[in-house]
Amino acid sequence: MKKKLIGILIVVFLIQFIQPKKNISKNFKNDITTEFQIPNDVQKIIKTSCADCHSNETIYPWYNKIAPVSWFLAYHVNDGKEHVNFSEWTLYNDNQKEHIIKELKKVIKKKEMPLTSYILIHKNAVLSAQQSKVFTEWLNTLN
Repeated sequence: MKKKLIGILIVVFLIQFIQPKKNISKNFKNDITTEFQIPNDVQKIIKTSCADCHSNETIYPWYNKIAPVSWFLAYHVNDGKEHVNFSEWTLYNDNQKEHIIKELKKVIKKKEMPLTSYILIHKNAVLSAQQSKVFTEWLNTLN
């Protein structure tokens, strides 16, 4: 039993050296704000409830350096950016943008975003009914 515990501790220690690449970029040339004038209240919603997983500007919590939590965070960020990346907005073609806007409306209406796993830790990311309405109304102006 003691050898197993020591083995587990060694593995836990060693995996700390396997860290995923951080999602931090200061390149804003393809950002959604270069294409659209975004009202301040909508910018705040995006920053508070969306940007950590749907942009190149993740703000990492203190526990992001602890494997395997760091791997879980990296997976969620990469998965989120596959659906929409506000930092790379201008790289999408018109059909992709139209599809993304439609999907954003749908997930906001169904309250599927932000993810429950995210809002458990980030209480300020929960969208109120008013915020959902503001965000959806803004999305309606885009197409």
